[in-house]
Amino acid sequence: MAGYNLEAIEAAPLKEDVDIVIPTIRSLDFLEQWRPFLKHYHLIIVQDGDPSINIRVPEGYDYELYNRNDINRILGPRANCISYKDGGCRCFGFMVSKKKYIYTIDDDCFVANDPSGKEINVIAQHIKNLETPSTPHYFNTLYDPFRDGTDFVRGYPFSLREGVTTAISHGLWLNIPDYDAPTQLVKPRERNIRYVDAVMTIPKGVLYPMCGMNLAFNRELIGPAMYFGLMGEGQPISRYDDMWAGWAAKVVCDHLGFGVKTGLPYVWHSKASNPFVNLKKEHKGLHWQEDMVPFFQNLRLSKESDTAAKCYMELSNMTKEKLTEVDPYFEKLADAMVAWIEAWEELNPPVDGKDVKAR
Repeated sequence: MAGYNLEAIEAAPLKEDVDIVIPTIRSLDFLEQWRPFLKHYHLIIVQDGDPSINIRVPEGYDYELYNRNDINRILGPRANCISYKDGGCRCFGFMVSKKKYIYTIDDDCFVANDPSGKEINVIAQHIKNLETPSTPHYFNTLYDPFRDGTDFVRGYPFSLREGVTTAISHGLWLNIPDYDAPTQLVKPRERNIRYVDAVMTIPKGVLYPMCGMNLAFNRELIGPAMYFGLMGEGQPISRYDDMWAGWAAKVVCDHLGFGVKTGLPYVWHSKASNPFVNLKKEHKGLHWQEDMVPFFQNLRLSKESDTAAKCYMELSNMTKEKLTEVDPYFEKLADAMVAWIEAWEELNPPVDGKDVKAR
């Protein structure tokens, strides 16, 4: 743990370095419970659906609110890359943010308690995860060696103990688990009551199902690859926006030499969505994931792709080349990926003509 003062990280709110991005279709009364932990931070609220609906935000929060009219005005002809009537609209907030870190949360998630009854400070834990290295090249059987009270075990190569910069911190959920529709239907009463006090690095070359409801990432390192794919109204698939972003961002992290952690912190997921509605949204994805996952497992990015934006542009070409044979939708998705990068670079020009490059 030498060199990493986690107490200092927990004490410092880093309010100048973090934006909270929330997609929603309703008033944000849930923020009242989050006030002790989020009141110091700037919120970016992305209103999905009907822009004429008034969204109420509790008093005292510093926030920007964007609806579909704003997205159309800011992005112009590229606005179609942002999903409509789908949680993937949140990635517009990633694009307009100017902060180093993003934390995104769903509006049906609340503060959880650890086994001692203490309320969990999700921001503090995510920042710990992001500010300490990942170890993707060799698995440590005591999990994250940079947590208090643990270290690298015997047999861990000293040449790998420095680790790599962490780009993504994937948190979990108590109560309602993040299941697909078929699993919801066969286990309608199942609840996650297991609090596992662990953070671990996902090994290099291994994919995972990323959920967007409790997620933090380093926007400067990986932001352009955090595109929650084109889904929702007008598209043949939904509820795979975060999956697509997770697969793509993990491949980009592996290529650029960054790490991904999963585990703590937990939120309390309060509401299960309708499994029959979910099945209609997911049914193509349930089939297509059998092609999408091998696609990401087998692709190799070129040495010329040395930034997240360049990686994602190359990935868009591969998507069009390899996945269009699965369904014509993927050609539309590939075009949306290009529009996303073009819009990102227009709103976020490289500082001094430079992007963050591979380590």
